Amino acid sequence: MSDAIADLVAAATRLGQALHPRTGANLADLVRIAKAHVRLQAEINRLAVEGKLGEAADPDFVRWLHCEFYTDATEDMLRVRGAGREFVMTPGEWRSRPEHDVAVGRHQPPSSEHIPDFMAYFAERYRLGPLGTAGRLMAMAAAHHRFNYIHPFPDGNGRVSRLMSHAMALIAGIGAHGLWSISRGLSRGLESRSEYKRMMDYADTPRQGDLDGRGNLSLRALNEFVLWFLRVCLDQVNFMSSLFEIDVLAKRLRTYVERSDTLKPEAARLLEEALIRGEFERGEIARITGLPERTARRVLKDTIDAGLLASDKPKGAVSLRFPADTLDVLFPRLFAEA
Repeated sequence: MSDAIADLVAAATRLGQALHPRTGANLADLVRIAKAHVRLQAEINRLAVEGKLGEAADPDFVRWLHCEFYTDATEDMLRVRGAGREFVMTPGEWRSRPEHDVAVGRHQPPSSEHIPDFMAYFAERYRLGPLGTAGRLMAMAAAHHRFNYIHPFPDGNGRVSRLMSHAMALIAGIGAHGLWSISRGLSRGLESRSEYKRMMDYADTPRQGDLDGRGNLSLRALNEFVLWFLRVCLDQVNFMSSLFEIDVLAKRLRTYVERSDTLKPEAARLLEEALIRGEFERGEIARITGLPERTARRVLKDTIDAGLLASDKPKGAVSLRFPADTLDVLFPRLFAEA
């Protein structure tokens, strides 16, 4: 396990340094869910940058995640059905009534009346502050399973646990400014999309004898889950690192320009310059492209109109942008196949 941790830390650090400068839901609700996750993950990133991200296992933070995730939810998204019950969930509130209790697969979570005690212990057990990097990474992985085992909310626990793990990665120092995603890794697994469900179920295994830990659950199974979780994280870090390798991305930028009906070949030089330097001043475009000033300005305008270059203020230095319609070429396999 120590090798996996060391590799993960090293790869995540390199990536961060290189790129620092409901099931049954209708389509509209699925879009809301996706937007909520992106919005909240970005907010977690902001809090981390500003030094305002506290302990991710803290009950107040976890309730805040759940409440914020459902900020724009419709009543149907909050309505929980099944097992002969139906009720409307209140975002940010623990399970607290008998109708909130339900089995999740073969797993029977703790009864609602005990949730506050379980979450208080959870917060204390998975505080990252006192731990070193290796301890934080192992705690991040173990906390992901244990949170879902407690199942503190009537619904939405999986979404909250992914966001909590994202926050923990940032606290552990391997978040790489949001450039890799735990959620993507868990949804894809290492070899199949069924791995996550299988490994979560395996980590629910009861203790197998006196040498298998001291609690109700198998320590051996938890250790295997932790190792798998860290390998998933490492796989995602390495995947994103490969996408952002300078030489590889430069080649993809050239390929995109070659396939374009609106961009001149010299646009590739502007894109490569922005890739290597981070940004460049508009006054440099003639030198970069080797074209006369007026022609170079037209090439720059076409590239800006294509959404590939932009600046934060009028006439300011320009830097790379990645419009959605470029991602298949620039970042292949970034999103799940249809």
